[in-house]
Amino acid sequence: MRLLTLRTPEGTKAVRQDGGILTEIDGFADVGALLQDPAWEDKAKVANGATHALDGADLAAVVPSPGKIICVGHNYRNHIKEMGREVPEYPTLFAKYTESLIGPNDDLALPQESDTVDWEAELAVVIGKTGRRINEADAASHIAGYAVLNDVSMRDYQFRTIQWLQGKTWEKSTPFGPALVTKDEFTTGPLMTSAVDGEIQQSTPTSDLVFTPEFLVSYISTIITLNPGDVIATGTPGGVGHAQDPKRYLQEGQVLVTTIGGLGQLKNRVIKEA
Repeated sequence: MRLLTLRTPEGTKAVRQDGGILTEIDGFADVGALLQDPAWEDKAKVANGATHALDGADLAAVVPSPGKIICVGHNYRNHIKEMGREVPEYPTLFAKYTESLIGPNDDLALPQESDTVDWEAELAVVIGKTGRRINEADAASHIAGYAVLNDVSMRDYQFRTIQWLQGKTWEKSTPFGPALVTKDEFTTGPLMTSAVDGEIQQSTPTSDLVFTPEFLVSYISTIITLNPGDVIATGTPGGVGHAQDPKRYLQEGQVLVTTIGGLGQLKNRVIKEA
């Protein structure tokens, strides 16, 4: 299944996508709220609420308000190499906050304070079942599905200190969606790309991870309970602007497109924050 969060005049609605039609899942304001119900999958399958056309739909971030957004750095070998780092023994973890999230087609805000805004295409894992100290062998059963995310980074703020958070969670900077594709319909491996004004910057299979989604679910759940709707952003591959010579960063008026085969596409126009 493909599950999305649709903006309507009456507020957001969780919807199921069937081709070009979106069907409301009655009683759930968004996909995050839907995942709180242990029977979420069955309810989504049988939903027969009001319908909308996908074409022209105003989509919110697929999970608009996750309880946690946990991000992984240095998880693709080609990105580790271009940044001059060693392959890590353990995952490098940091956090984002919900204020950073935008919809798959929303404008992406360049902050007044930074002119080194970089792209980072990522595969996002969305949790579907609560767990603590989850065995890696059982981790897949805790994953609801996958989505596309771009961990847009303000490099000057990121590298002010050895802690990255201040460069990673600027408001209205992180496109997320367009859909949660349930795990029965997606297996890591398809190509992930990012493009700026049509020029491909990143292009790497999602299977080229140092730490797999299942390992990350197990590892992170050792530290903290994972709950339905929590998001794990699994890291970016090589091709970021900061590693190029000369360095390249997003500029006002450009369009950033992030795509993962089988999951969909984010398309975000870059604007200057007022």
